[in-house]
Amino acid sequence: MIRAKDIQANLAPEFPSIIKHMVPSNVTGGFCLNLGRKFCDAHLQEEDTTIFLEGEGGKSYPTKYLARKSGLSGGWRCFAIDHNLKGGDIVVFHLVNPTTFKVYIARVNGSQNENGALGLLKLEACVKPMNCKNLSKGGEEMKNQVLKPLLLDNPEENSEKNMVIHVTDLGTRSVHSENESEDLGFEITDGIRLSETVVDFKEVKSFNDFDILVNGLVINCELSKRLQIKYYELCCSQKSFLHEHLLDGLNCKLVAGMLAETINIADAIRASKLTTSQNDFATWENTLKSFQGLGMNVGFLLARLGRLVTLSDKSKRVKVATLERVNAEMERRSLEAKLLEVKETMNRLDFEIETLEMNSENLGRVFEKMATAHW
Repeated sequence: MIRAKDIQANLAPEFPSIIKHMVPSNVTGGFCLNLGRKFCDAHLQEEDTTIFLEGEGGKSYPTKYLARKSGLSGGWRCFAIDHNLKGGDIVVFHLVNPTTFKVYIARVNGSQNENGALGLLKLEACVKPMNCKNLSKGGEEMKNQVLKPLLLDNPEENSEKNMVIHVTDLGTRSVHSENESEDLGFEITDGIRLSETVVDFKEVKSFNDFDILVNGLVINCELSKRLQIKYYELCCSQKSFLHEHLLDGLNCKLVAGMLAETINIADAIRASKLTTSQNDFATWENTLKSFQGLGMNVGFLLARLGRLVTLSDKSKRVKVATLERVNAEMERRSLEAKLLEVKETMNRLDFEIETLEMNSENLGRVFEKMATAHW
């Protein structure tokens, strides 16, 4: 960040600039870049347009600027790949005219090219400051105006790198460069794309109208067709997007994984039996509660799961009680057998006692005779 601040400090101060820290979603996967609402409202046009990014090598890249999203879409991917941008790199965007950014890169691991970048930034500002918000109001003044390029310290490099930018009509721009490239269009090439509008679920009349929006991106491509249909059915059952209130800034692939797992759990709940283990129920419940903590609308699944767990507990209690009854019966029979054995012992002892009592008098006489007998 210090390196980026140094770069920004050497830029012509009459032109606005902004520093962006690259995160994975900027340079991989979706390749989307948000420039920040405040900066865009202050310096960029209010309608969608083409914005050019000029790298340090002088090549110009056309990108699609979406005013409502305050971000760059088609074309940014090409720029990021060509410049080998990585997560952690810091990029300085210098708005040198209403539709052109001069771009400088501070690498996360450092680079000798950064020293060259700072050398190139001892610039002589050659264009008057302009308020891009008022561009439409001053259209006549802007017609046929030639904006001189930024001059480098080295005149030879200056003659090779510079290009002349002509504003030939209001809101249009032509660039003459040996490396002119084509507009890559609105959609991001891997299927994730920026959404032009925010759709309320009430406006979704069929599956064909159904898009999964996360942080302004349509991520339908992250789910299979089957999962998309199942998720659409779940949303229809609740008459709302289940992910509508997710925390801002969650990774698109993480959200797609959450949606897929929610669908899987919903299917598992509907396929569950009385014999389903308590461990499975507990796993589903913990997962859904974690999703709910992130803002997913899964309360209806948790409610259904809770009722099924209660019924399952009752069913399992019947089985447990039945087993306990069987064990109690076996214990009763065992005790009855022991009781019978005790009764038999008591009867035997009673008979023995009666016999001894009948012979007790004879026993006394025999004892006395033996005791008094001569030695």
